[in-house]
Amino acid sequence: MKFEDYEYKRPDLEAFQEKISRLLEKIGSDIPAEEESSAINRIFALNDEISSMGTLASIRNSLDTKDDFYQDEKDFFDENGPKLQAYENLFSKRLLTSKNREALEDEFGSLLFEQAELKQKTFSEEAIPDMQKENRLATRYSKLLAGAEIEFEGKTRNLSQMGPFLQSPDRDTRHKAQLAVSSFFSDHEEELDEIYGEMVKVRTRIAETLGYGNFVQLAYDRMRRLGYDADDVKTYRDQIYEHVVPVVDKLVKRKARRIGIDNPKSYDLALSFKTGNPTPKGDVDWQLNHAKTMYGEMSHETKAFFDFMVERNLLDLESKPGKRGGGYTTFIPKYDSPFIFANFNGTSHDVKVLTHEAGHAFQIFSARDNIPAYRLPTMEAAEIHSMSMEFLAWPWMDKFFEEDTEKYRFYHLDSSLSFLPYGVAVDEFQHEVYEKPGMTPDERKQTWRRIEQKYMPYKDYGDDSFLDKGTFWYRQGHIFSAPFYYIDYTLAQVLAFQFFVAGQDDHAAALKRYIKLCRLGGSKPFLDLVRSADLDNPFKKGTIKAVINPIQTFLDGIDDQSL
Repeated sequence: MKFEDYEYKRPDLEAFQEKISRLLEKIGSDIPAEEESSAINRIFALNDEISSMGTLASIRNSLDTKDDFYQDEKDFFDENGPKLQAYENLFSKRLLTSKNREALEDEFGSLLFEQAELKQKTFSEEAIPDMQKENRLATRYSKLLAGAEIEFEGKTRNLSQMGPFLQSPDRDTRHKAQLAVSSFFSDHEEELDEIYGEMVKVRTRIAETLGYGNFVQLAYDRMRRLGYDADDVKTYRDQIYEHVVPVVDKLVKRKARRIGIDNPKSYDLALSFKTGNPTPKGDVDWQLNHAKTMYGEMSHETKAFFDFMVERNLLDLESKPGKRGGGYTTFIPKYDSPFIFANFNGTSHDVKVLTHEAGHAFQIFSARDNIPAYRLPTMEAAEIHSMSMEFLAWPWMDKFFEEDTEKYRFYHLDSSLSFLPYGVAVDEFQHEVYEKPGMTPDERKQTWRRIEQKYMPYKDYGDDSFLDKGTFWYRQGHIFSAPFYYIDYTLAQVLAFQFFVAGQDDHAAALKRYIKLCRLGGSKPFLDLVRSADLDNPFKKGTIKAVINPIQTFLDGIDDQSL
């Protein structure tokens, strides 16, 4: 079946509630372990069915945010999602009372019970109205950005379509493009402040309802973070500040010499080379064909995966009016199908996002036979698969970039390292906001600008007074829709760098370790998965310095001035 033939049908919630209620009565009751196990598996199947419909509605809504039918269906799931979560919570609650726990742990693993304990902490029926409001606010933000219409060089463009102009070799074009994008956000400043202000209030209220001191720990628990806490994350951020910020500062100075600008402004930072950034040498279909060749040659496992994706039209890569921005991978359980969503715009980001999302999709494809709770790991572990795949794809980059291949490799490694300070800035900002939820919009902006200057001292906005007052975070959708998620990208980047170094020494051995990690899915907590893949703990003092050294050496060994 092709993706367009995957049937969507709005779930009959009454029928679902009746079926799942009968099954839930068995969990934790006085029945044999085999019967309880059977009921658990039937609950998994029911949840997969309803999850599939919610995912199809969400995908088709993001493909065309102007489609009224799927907007209504997305609204339906936004409204009823918290109610459905009540059944997940009841399942977790009853699971924890099971007399057959030992036998069930033998079958399903102990992590299922640890996750159940977290779910108990992060949900109550009393919080449902606020959770529904939180969903509506996130949808409102996404729709606002998806509907961006920016007049630039005689055409109306969305945010993704502005990407090439922000990287233009012509400085005046970059400058005007930044101001045009800033103008869109400036026009909606009041609405964005209102949306985020309401989000902070409602999330804080949910946390208080659930007995938390503030939203920070609730956010950690929602993301099922086990084995580390906010203090560990702070230690990690401090390592980035100490060991990475100085290296990135030097890389920015190298870039300035490379592009011939003495005092680079913010709109210069997206350009890496005077001759222009590396670009793929063909359109979307051309890139997709090369990706099929690449994954066919990489391994038997990756070939089976990518053939499955292409044959079923499970990639939507072109940027179109009304299409939601960004990129993501999701999974439709009913059809055992990952789905890759992207917005290609003719920049090197096309190849980066394709390999990144293919890493996510390959992981879930590899673990699709796991129980639902173990198909996907927690966010920080999930990003290891995506970011590592970006580097494991390096031997095939000449297919996409041809004469720009060496330029791309330098650019990719440089930008990946340079991302780390920004990523931890996003995290530190959110910690401060939710620890002081009474901040005014102006105070939030001042907080962002202070943190931004700490981690990115080289960022000079020039005459863009809107960004200079601390509004760049408006465009970081994770802050609005996936609070505290962003640090996960940086943790995974540090681990992906370890796969990069291993791949330079022995690509086949590194790929074998990677595939093993993908198959584990979410069957272990983050730090246990890290150990399973023979990777170093990023929270441990000294890890960041040790990981960064070979990356810096690799970059220092390239004559970037000649590229």
